[in-house]
Amino acid sequence: MAAASRRCRLLWAAAAAALVLALDAAFVEDLDDSFKDNRKDDIWLVDFYAPWCGHCKKLEPVWNEVGMEIRSSGSPVKVGKMDATSYSSIASEFGVRGYPTIKLLKGDLAYNYRGPRTKDDIIEFANRVSGPLIRPLPSQQMFEHVQKRHRVFFLYVGGESPLKEKYIEVASELIVYTYFFSSSEEVLPEYVTLPELPAVVVFKDGTYFVYDEYEDGDLSSWINRERFQGYLNVDGFTLYELGDTGKLVAIAIIDDKNSSAEHTRLKSVIQEVAKDYRDHFHRNFQFGHMDGNDYINSLLMDCLTYIFSDLTIPTVVVLNTSNQQYFLPDRCIESTKDLVQFINDVLDGTAQAQGGDGFLQRIKRIFYDARSTVVSVFKSSPLLGCFLFGLPLGVISIMCYGIYTADTDGGIEINETSKKELGDRELTDEDSEEEQEQEKKEKSEELSDGEHELKNIFDKKKD
Repeated sequence: MAAASRRCRLLWAAAAAALVLALDAAFVEDLDDSFKDNRKDDIWLVDFYAPWCGHCKKLEPVWNEVGMEIRSSGSPVKVGKMDATSYSSIASEFGVRGYPTIKLLKGDLAYNYRGPRTKDDIIEFANRVSGPLIRPLPSQQMFEHVQKRHRVFFLYVGGESPLKEKYIEVASELIVYTYFFSSSEEVLPEYVTLPELPAVVVFKDGTYFVYDEYEDGDLSSWINRERFQGYLNVDGFTLYELGDTGKLVAIAIIDDKNSSAEHTRLKSVIQEVAKDYRDHFHRNFQFGHMDGNDYINSLLMDCLTYIFSDLTIPTVVVLNTSNQQYFLPDRCIESTKDLVQFINDVLDGTAQAQGGDGFLQRIKRIFYDARSTVVSVFKSSPLLGCFLFGLPLGVISIMCYGIYTADTDGGIEINETSKKELGDRELTDEDSEEEQEQEKKEKSEELSDGEHELKNIFDKKKD
């Protein structure tokens, strides 16, 4: 009786889960080739997927949750998905080159999503990009609300100007990453002082930085560098995005699960340097920490160099993503003074750089990537690995065997033909010798006949 009751509860739970999945999926529209002509009337958040793609299957339940939450929030964004293998021409028109690819389509514009594939991050992206490009802040209360809600945001202060035109232009490109606002000077809190107007300001880390064209260069490059907090919990997506900033990335490699004094001390040291030396290093460095030794090793081997020994956790690594170099301290980092000295050594060139993007390093990375791919395939699916790599090897072996046996048969035929020709030649030579002897005999006979005639002539003369 108890077992039957338990089975009944399990069936009810499975049915409820299936119903939830079905309801979630109902908020995501399956798109076909008619989408190309009908899409411009609405704002669409679309997942371009392939049925065989493992990452796409992993994203599917998250995508269904995104569709349900966006619909329930009253957002104007419609959520859909398209099989890019069935409608390859449409996917190609939108620049889809991998799976899954997430895009927000707004009129004639298409915005790529490059962040973590989590529900909250995707919804944040959709709300940010679907709204106004530049959001006005009409009051100080609104400014305070925005400051509490967003860890990093940019603000244009002032009236119409060439700087504002440039600001709008940059916002249209970088809206996929961060928020852009505008206000008058009266809206700003008292602690914010601007040297001149108009101005572009970034608010982050509990403070603000003012854009200076002479020191910071191009506005687009400056916004791209400053769109991150000064200290980050770095993961794969974040590190990939940091590659576009041009900054050196100083990372503490620690084990978050290890609460020992050594791990917590190194994390606090790099946090202190990021905060206390912000004015010295924020233009050139991005600070953060990364959890785990295996991930950073695989990352460095994959992106930077083939020759890299295992790191000893905890430690500090400085990455130069522009030329794929990295720097390791030559001594243990015990204090902020040690870390500041190491960073200064990197800046003035006295620290030894490893890795790089030279020809030899590229060749080594190619071999490492090939080896990593083969190993990962066999680990995830041994049968698939045997099929993918065994089949081509088998075909190549059969071809080589066929070529070898063909050459051997040809050699035998040639040998037999040569022997036959040699025998014919010998026979021909023998025939030639017999003919020569016959000719000699005939000549000798002819000569004898001639001599006989001459003798007869002489005999007649004597008579």
